[in-house]
Amino acid sequence: MNIAVVGLSHKTAPVEIREKLSIQDAELESAIAQLRSYPHIEEVVILSTCNRLEIYIVASETEQGVFEIARFLSEKSASSIPQLRQHLFILLHQDASRHIMRVAAGLDSLVIGEGQILSQVKHTHKLAQKYKGLGRILDRLFKQAITAGKRVRSETSIGSGAMSISSAAVELAQMKVQNFAGYCVAVIGAGKMAQLLVQHLLAKGAEKISIVNRSSKRAEELASKFPEAEIELYPLSEMMSAITASDLAFTSTAASEPILDRSKLEMSLEPNRALMLFDISVPRNVHADVNELAHVETYNVDDLKAVVAQNSESRRRIAQEAETLLEEEMLAFEIWWRSLEAVPTISSLREKVEGIREQELEKALSRLGSEFADKHQEVIEALTRGIVNKILHEPMVELRSQQDMETRRRTLESLRSLFNLDKGKQLS
Repeated sequence: MNIAVVGLSHKTAPVEIREKLSIQDAELESAIAQLRSYPHIEEVVILSTCNRLEIYIVASETEQGVFEIARFLSEKSASSIPQLRQHLFILLHQDASRHIMRVAAGLDSLVIGEGQILSQVKHTHKLAQKYKGLGRILDRLFKQAITAGKRVRSETSIGSGAMSISSAAVELAQMKVQNFAGYCVAVIGAGKMAQLLVQHLLAKGAEKISIVNRSSKRAEELASKFPEAEIELYPLSEMMSAITASDLAFTSTAASEPILDRSKLEMSLEPNRALMLFDISVPRNVHADVNELAHVETYNVDDLKAVVAQNSESRRRIAQEAETLLEEEMLAFEIWWRSLEAVPTISSLREKVEGIREQELEKALSRLGSEFADKHQEVIEALTRGIVNKILHEPMVELRSQQDMETRRRTLESLRSLFNLDKGKQLS
């Protein structure tokens, strides 16, 4: 079995490509089922965030498994495989394993060290379990990656003062307006990213903030976290009223289609009314045709790169410390993964020894007579099992812990030959 990941990210694809391949939580069950239905894919996990879509698989045949993912992505995006290829990356085996650990640690994020990605990896692992995409290999890999992400955050300072997508968006807005005091700001959405937007806007001096959300309860819960602030709440049906009363608007919803476009703004905005829109959602909440409006400035997640670059140099130095920790977690996973090669031989050897034990036990009990045997069978059974387990324990532990693949293979071959085990069960 081979691990592979095929994906695209903010490093390889612009937002207009990423949004075509974004997979929302509601779509994950069917997407996992479709990928599992392909003949060469045994396990699958799909990680989809605003900055990446990555599909991790365990494949019985690597090349065919990768092609099956490419076919899936082609169908989803209605793009040919050659069109997609320029935006995709493919990592195999150790490189794929190391990549998910770097992702969980925040080292592959647009904002180095941002904390939200670790919770997204955890959420992804949980949903893959729920929708039966996981087998023991990807389950172990993602658990190791989550451990790696936690270690990096607890044993280095990479998470302290780290930017988030939300804080970067507020930084970008501040570069445009200098001072938020006196500006009216609308935040569309009431999730975690919207909460961070409000937090950073208030910290930067914003005084008048409106929150627009489909669920009034969730909007009220968000506003209650900032009791000292002047926050006005709007239902989604009154979104345009909130936007037209604002100088800046930030959109952060899980909508799969744009909720703002040129026609809506033209109908609502007064002529020559200036407006800045900061869209941090993928798929985008603001349609590309809004760029055609002369007095409306639009920015999306790809426009945050310049802001992030100014704050990244010191984080890169800290990231070098994190890489050392990741190598330790990689080694732990590698040792476990390689030990799987020994499992069929260990099982065959245990079955053979267990068979011998049962045969000899039966002979011994028959010689002792039924009265003695019935009275003491449990004790004798436990005695013989204990002897077998103690004899096999140390050799099995040693076999699993051998790190050199060639040494392990030679040991396995010797065991199968010495004990005349069924060679057909050995992993190739």
